[in-house]
Amino acid sequence: MLIVPVIDLMGGQVVHARRGDRSNYRPLESALVSSSDPLEVVATLLAAAAFPAIYAADLDAILRRGEHRDLLLSIVDRFPALTLWVDAGFGKATQLAPWRAGERVVPVIGSESLASLDDLAALLTAAPEAILSLDTRAEQPLGPALLFSEPQRWPQRVVVMTLDRVGAGQGPALARLRSTLDQAPGRKIIAAGGVRNAADLEMLEAMGVHAVLIASAIHDGTLDRATLARYV
Repeated sequence: MLIVPVIDLMGGQVVHARRGDRSNYRPLESALVSSSDPLEVVATLLAAAAFPAIYAADLDAILRRGEHRDLLLSIVDRFPALTLWVDAGFGKATQLAPWRAGERVVPVIGSESLASLDDLAALLTAAPEAILSLDTRAEQPLGPALLFSEPQRWPQRVVVMTLDRVGAGQGPALARLRSTLDQAPGRKIIAAGGVRNAADLEMLEAMGVHAVLIASAIHDGTLDRATLARYV
């Protein structure tokens, strides 16, 4: 199982995501790094452990009020061993073209950004390597409801994103993860939201989860460097 650190970008800074309440996100405060500058945060994360990938949520792009494309592409240029998984609110296949920068930028298609299943099909045709994020809040699906019950439409990698658990310290959404694993045997299921400590990581690994997206438990120091190094 892999740990994939998360950077949430808003207004040119890394912000601390909590419960998906984007209007109240504030600049990152971290035990690991004293800055919220994205390049400094990424450099510090990679110094802590040799993560092969980082997940970047471009919140301004998701909210349709700007984007961080140049910044994210500069991160790819500066760290040649790093792959970025980028959620920039992709809802139409035409939105992918400006982000295509070789194999080290992998689009993440958030269900909350989709208007229809046809849009997902077009996006996956344009970017077969893309990752699908099945987004929920308060146990309600965000985006086309049918998508959540039709795993034949999913790509190989699927994020189970529980927005109201992000930064909340409540633990992973185990029931939802188990049901998704059962729905789609053979798919690589990625957990997002709620991981608190090493015990949670061990439990998710035992369940067969492929990777875990984490921010808070890294930045508050709960997961130390030795633990992080086990999952890269």
